[in-house]
Amino acid sequence: MSGSLVEAARPVALVTGGSRGIGRAVVLQLARDGYDVSLCYQSNEEAAERVAKEAAESGGRVLARRVDVGDADSVRAFVTETERELGDVDAVVTSAGIIRDKPLALMADADWHAVTRVNLDGTYYACRAVIRRMMRRRRGAIVTVSSVAGVSGNATQTNYSASKAGIIGFTKALAKEVGRHGIRVNAVAPGFIETDMIADLPAAHTDAMRNQVSMGRFGQAEEIAEVVSFLVSGRASYLHGQVLTVDGGMAL
Repeated sequence: MSGSLVEAARPVALVTGGSRGIGRAVVLQLARDGYDVSLCYQSNEEAAERVAKEAAESGGRVLARRVDVGDADSVRAFVTETERELGDVDAVVTSAGIIRDKPLALMADADWHAVTRVNLDGTYYACRAVIRRMMRRRRGAIVTVSSVAGVSGNATQTNYSASKAGIIGFTKALAKEVGRHGIRVNAVAPGFIETDMIADLPAAHTDAMRNQVSMGRFGQAEEIAEVVSFLVSGRASYLHGQVLTVDGGMAL
């Protein structure tokens, strides 16, 4: 009985795109912080099972589900199952994202729509699915994952930059709506982070990218996860509607 009571007292975090990259690091960090974690993934079930198993070693409950974040019904069902299995959601981190890089002159409509569907629509659907219950409970924290590409743009990434800039506008607008209901909403805008998104790029390309960073190195996913951990915690209790650029000085 006492074990069940301890489990029930753990806060619940929901993380989209939680099987790889920044999302994976966030899942593991929040599990270490004492959260029960619900994560969704697009296709790599094996990777999702690995991160779920590792997160569970921190002592909490972990739920991993395949979800199309660009589909409203799929996201709504995922949130409903999370609430049924783990309890009310206290923190949401929208880290699901894809790239389809090409110069605009060569970009297919499908590349535009795929990126905005996952990155921007996915953020909208996840936040909309949790916001009413958070408002009724008058508490919660939301962290959206944008990018420096959404702050300053990036050549060959008009689709990605537009989706990430849209996330910033969405975050600020939502913050103005729900702050008075006890819900904090912030964004992180990572720079170049060592994830599988850049792992297969040619060395010459990654060297040029690294040279843009004042600190002279790419960031680690764990460094972004630490910022997210802070933003969802009580340590950031008066931080609201902000975009934290975490880029090693790239945008100076």
